[in-house]
Amino acid sequence: MPTITIPKKELRAVVKESLREVLTQELMKLRALLLPFVSQKEQKNVEKLYGKPSRNVAKSIEIEV
Repeated sequence: MPTITIPKKELRAVVKESLREVLTQELMKLRALLLPFVSQKEQKNVEKLYGKPSRNVAKSIEIEV
């Protein structure tokens, strides 16, 4: 089986990027699991009481540092 040699920095960069991708995917799965379940009936009741959420920004603040 032939061997491939790559510089140590390049290997670290590839491993680091791979780990970042995997952790991002796993965190998304974890966040999805932690979201509470809402039935269709409950969701319709919430929308009837409060209306559907708008995509507009409700408030924005500018801070100078």
